[in-house]
Amino acid sequence: MLSPRNYSTAPVSEFLLICFPNFQSWQHWLSLPLSLLFLLAMGANATLLITIWMEAALHQPMYYLLSLLSLLDIVLCLTVIPKVLAIFWFDLKPISFSACFLQMYIMNSFLTMESCTFMIMAYDRYVAICQPLRYPSIITDQFVVRAAMFIVSRNALVSLPVPILSARLSYCAGNVIKNCICTNLSVSKLSCEDITFNRLYQFVAGWTLLGSDLILTVLSYSFILKVVLRIKAEGAVAKALNTCGSHFILILFFSTVLLVLVITNLARKRIPPDVPILLNILHHLIPPALNPIVYGVRTKEIKQGIQKLLGKL
Repeated sequence: MLSPRNYSTAPVSEFLLICFPNFQSWQHWLSLPLSLLFLLAMGANATLLITIWMEAALHQPMYYLLSLLSLLDIVLCLTVIPKVLAIFWFDLKPISFSACFLQMYIMNSFLTMESCTFMIMAYDRYVAICQPLRYPSIITDQFVVRAAMFIVSRNALVSLPVPILSARLSYCAGNVIKNCICTNLSVSKLSCEDITFNRLYQFVAGWTLLGSDLILTVLSYSFILKVVLRIKAEGAVAKALNTCGSHFILILFFSTVLLVLVITNLARKRIPPDVPILLNILHHLIPPALNPIVYGVRTKEIKQGIQKLLGKL
């Protein structure tokens, strides 16, 4: 077992990631389901991206947004899971100072980008169902470009202070991070300085971004539900509820896991520390594995595109 370098005055050049500090003897068994979920997430999102790219009929705004979601999922998976598996398989616990804070930045910014993408996709469905005649004039390629610029710029800029504030701290309480990934709280609590502002900024920024996205998403689906229930056409209500319902459940799952993570961190004295660590890892795996299936494969046009792609192989 690696021990912390307690209260060292030397500058920290690397951290040591200790996954599941209380259950290290069985963590290699966890690598099997994590590997399968990782392969599923990467394979499903890559297939979706290639299908949309190669199928001319899918070169539409709705599918461009879906491509953006898949790109975000792939980056999130690659940022977190390979390092976790390297720790499990090869005991590669060290992570450099710069790599740790880069991982922290990508996680914070891309998770909020994904939340914002959900919100834009919900708006896309709202216009398609509630204002179908205006859909071609509102949801255009230019709209997707502007939406993508908004998603990237807003979340990249607001998330930037999180790793900067943590990197400026003096780390004199050791370099052992009791986590599989470089989260802000796991890293900053190793500092001998006051981290109140770090905690406060992440809390306010995170809930402002994620909270506003969730509220707007819920409003969009509420308007959709109101319109759908008025539709008299046979089977139209069931089809719309089936499609939008699965989307909404997935978004709620994404948001609920984040809420559970916050609660478990606040109540960490009553909850085993390994629980939030596992939830954090799963949050970077389960949504990326489910998103392309719920949003993509269940869509008739994408299903046909995948079949054509497989037929060419």
